[in-house]
Amino acid sequence: MKDSLVVSSSPHIRHRDTTSGIMLDVIIALIPATVYGIIIFGISAAAVVCTCVLSAIVFEFLWNIILKKPQSVGDFSAIVTGLLLGLNLPPKTPLFVAAIGSFAAIIVVKQMFGGLGYNFVNPAIGARIVLLVSFPTAMASAGSYLEPISKLGVDTVSSATPLMLYGKEAAPSLKSLFFGMNSGAIGETSAFLLLLGGIYLVLRKVINPIIPVSFIGTVAVMTYLFSFNINETLYFVLSGGLFLGAIFMATDYVTSPTTNLGKLVFGIGCGLITFVIRKWGNLPEGVSYSIILMNILAPQIDKLTRRKPFGLPKEG
Repeated sequence: MKDSLVVSSSPHIRHRDTTSGIMLDVIIALIPATVYGIIIFGISAAAVVCTCVLSAIVFEFLWNIILKKPQSVGDFSAIVTGLLLGLNLPPKTPLFVAAIGSFAAIIVVKQMFGGLGYNFVNPAIGARIVLLVSFPTAMASAGSYLEPISKLGVDTVSSATPLMLYGKEAAPSLKSLFFGMNSGAIGETSAFLLLLGGIYLVLRKVINPIIPVSFIGTVAVMTYLFSFNINETLYFVLSGGLFLGAIFMATDYVTSPTTNLGKLVFGIGCGLITFVIRKWGNLPEGVSYSIILMNILAPQIDKLTRRKPFGLPKEG
């Protein structure tokens, strides 16, 4: 029997990866940092994370019902958004503020722009900035942050974040910053566990390491050039939400460039903006703002860095 030619419509390239599979990998990668944050900050941290995740699921479920759209809760993207938002919040965040953040992430940033794949900024980052502007006391004051339970034996003592403490006697050591024995947002304290999660995602080929490496590397290089102090450089690299943002949010498929050169430009841009805000801005942290600004520029970066198809004449 002769082989027959089978003609089918596009797309001709298929892959076994699914949205739910990718999102599940992200959840798995975030589990160590999530569990650790709940262990060191106690029940209040668990309540914040659970509120963000559950309210994100409920808002997405209700949106689809009200608009009679196919139910998308099963793709796990709402869980990832809620989890990332929760990990970016202080342990003492009021639960109604956490729920408002999930509403902003799921309804305003994600669904009002067309749902998964159409949002122009990362939903968790967008929601965090909405909360920073709307509830500055709950989001940025020292009273919203806690010392780790293992340090004090209690979970009710407030503390400033490491970025606020640099240069002071109470500033944590580099070892504490790396392993996470310090105050901060629920999921940002342990660079070690976030790095493990990032390695898992790279090995699973869920993310490309170009963005996180260029993002973190740019912050490190710029900090060193303005200080010539390796300890200060390591302090600011390990502090704040740099690892959480660079590994888990700047690498979002929808809001980051698709070309390798574009990813490099994107990561460097995020690093430069983060450094500028940390160095000269009124806020100690600039990761969220840097990512959302570069999200907006991502389509133009893609346009400028895309490769021209072989055999086509030059434009103009």
